[in-house]
Amino acid sequence: MTYVITSPCVGVKDGSCVDVCPVDCIHPTSSEKGYDTVDQLYINPDECIDCGACEPACPVNAIFEESAVPAKERQFVAINAEYFKNH
Repeated sequence: MTYVITSPCVGVKDGSCVDVCPVDCIHPTSSEKGYDTVDQLYINPDECIDCGACEPACPVNAIFEESAVPAKERQFVAINAEYFKNH
């Protein structure tokens, strides 16, 4: 299981989740190429260790364990995974 960033992050990209992630699986960071061209942050499903540190750190409640992503946000499971197929 992995964590997923959903629509409340769109346009926000706060970065608090990046600061607490022990494995640096949330991208792009503000110092990475492409940061300014994306609308949200993404969690790499292959690198996420399911620690859950990012969820309470998110000020807009955009992060959920994959199995707990609300039905109206389920498309973000694929959106997060797809981002890493292209980068």
